Amino acid sequence: MNNSVRGTARLIGAGLRALLVLTVVCGVLYPLAVTGVAQALFHDQANGSQFRDGSGNVVGSSLIGQRYDLPKKDPDDAEETAKPDLKWFQPRPSNGLGANSVNTRYSLLLSGATNRSADDGAVNGRCTKASAEGSLCAQVIAAKEAVVADNSTAGYQVDPRDVPADAVTSSGSGLDPNISPAYAALQVHRVAEKNGLTVKQVEELVEDHTQGRTLGFMGEPRVNVLELNTALKALTHS
Repeated sequence: MNNSVRGTARLIGAGLRALLVLTVVCGVLYPLAVTGVAQALFHDQANGSQFRDGSGNVVGSSLIGQRYDLPKKDPDDAEETAKPDLKWFQPRPSNGLGANSVNTRYSLLLSGATNRSADDGAVNGRCTKASAEGSLCAQVIAAKEAVVADNSTAGYQVDPRDVPADAVTSSGSGLDPNISPAYAALQVHRVAEKNGLTVKQVEELVEDHTQGRTLGFMGEPRVNVLELNTALKALTHS
């Protein structure tokens, strides 16, 4: 009996010592080492890829898209649809990803795919105005009409055939911070008109903030909307 008690005590003691050692190694030393390496070698990424304006203020993350909407007439009305502030470059659509039920005062971007197939609402394989309300086809058609209307100016008419796919569809996460150079170019005339700038000034701004393929072959050329709008703000206030 005594041997059994002593054996049990030794096992418990060994388990407690192992727990203490593993807690120190895995719960303290390892996290500190990883954090130290991340801060030393990847400081920007480890801190959320924060993007700062010319004054050094953090204006967002270069990895997360954000909307540029006009303030709601009634901030407490969760049903009111926010309208885009047309003086800014607009990101990809992020609607259709669910409703913010945590804090209904703010229209937050929610992460998630629409889970709708490419032919959702299609009639005879094509998206038409006869597409079922609420379907992906109906959303795309409405978004395309809005893009054409919003970006057409007195001296520039958007051709519906020039509207790129990323202007009317959300990304898989709904948080894509980038748009295609084609969508950025389509918005140039409207942004120039709304901000009292020349088309050439805005075109140069887009060109300066167009990034090529990663490592020259991965992905597609892109324009980060947050970085572009931050530069636009600096230009209009210079």
